[in-house]
Amino acid sequence: MSLNSIFQYFVPKDKKFFPLFEQASSNLIDMAKLLKELVNLSDSVKRKELSRKIEDLEHRGDDISHQIHLELGKNFITPFDREDIHTLTSSLDDVADFIHGASNRIDLYKLEKITDPIIEMADLILEATEDVAKAVHELRNLKNIRNITDSCVRINSIENKADYIFDKAVGELFEFEKDAIALIKYKEVLSAMETATDKCEDVANVLESILVKNA
Repeated sequence: MSLNSIFQYFVPKDKKFFPLFEQASSNLIDMAKLLKELVNLSDSVKRKELSRKIEDLEHRGDDISHQIHLELGKNFITPFDREDIHTLTSSLDDVADFIHGASNRIDLYKLEKITDPIIEMADLILEATEDVAKAVHELRNLKNIRNITDSCVRINSIENKADYIFDKAVGELFEFEKDAIALIKYKEVLSAMETATDKCEDVANVLESILVKNA
């Protein structure tokens, strides 16, 4: 048994951080589901309602992040490296920020037509957040390391797909869109969505770092 394993044996079971991480990751799925619903609507009024709901969930994510940082300040013993707790919290919060950013731009820019790439990106964001949540929920005991690594691999694959869709969609905008303002609007929305998948990959990278340190 390694020294780290012996130390982990004597560390009290965490009752603060893991539930908060799980809440934060589940909140991302709720936001991604609303974003997917939003991009499949043509009614601008209903889109605005969903955008407000996403904003409320983003605020909830901020509250969870704040609570994690409070717990970090109060607890001497933590389930894993304090810096990793901070980085994981920030990465989860970044995903929420860009999901909200995408929905907010769709609303503020008053996009009349939701294009196929935007719909495809919303699907990928939902897939990525589901795998983020799966991996985060496995952090509690680190017994199913394979499940975490599998989710991280899938997140990386999703991010690659999102990159391809983004590059292709922007290329087509430059080739076929004659309205410069419309081009900027669509590019900004797609950029926020693609960045949301980038931030999911950042979460996966943090999780993999935690696995290496606690193996």
